[in-house]
Amino acid sequence: MSFQSETANSGLNSIAVLIGRVFISILFILAGWAKLTAIGGTAGYFGSLGLPMPTVTAVLVGLIEFLGGLAILIGFQTRIAAVIVALFTIGAILVAHMDFSDGLNVMMAQKNLAIAGGLLALAAYGAGSYSVDAKLR
Repeated sequence: MSFQSETANSGLNSIAVLIGRVFISILFILAGWAKLTAIGGTAGYFGSLGLPMPTVTAVLVGLIEFLGGLAILIGFQTRIAAVIVALFTIGAILVAHMDFSDGLNVMMAQKNLAIAGGLLALAAYGAGSYSVDAKLR
């Protein structure tokens, strides 16, 4: 492989990582914003799941999703943010999607596993060239 094709691959990889970060971050930014702007409804739902201190939990979950999503979007502390959001996503399966007799829960659990997998890959490989992390190096 020549130097030119390695450079081209590196540029294409960085663009792919950027697009992947945008796609995955949108989910968390919008979900976190929705929770933070409707704390009462979110807390009510969390209370129905039996979660402790549902209002505090709603705020924490909203902040993890919103701030984690923003960090992933701009590529700031991406590896840390991706691990935190991946663990949160796996936790969501354990809290809300364990009724495998319900097809929707099975689908949501599988979706969350796929998202967590993408986040863990992002944690392993980093944010790429088009990120705050790269600019701070």
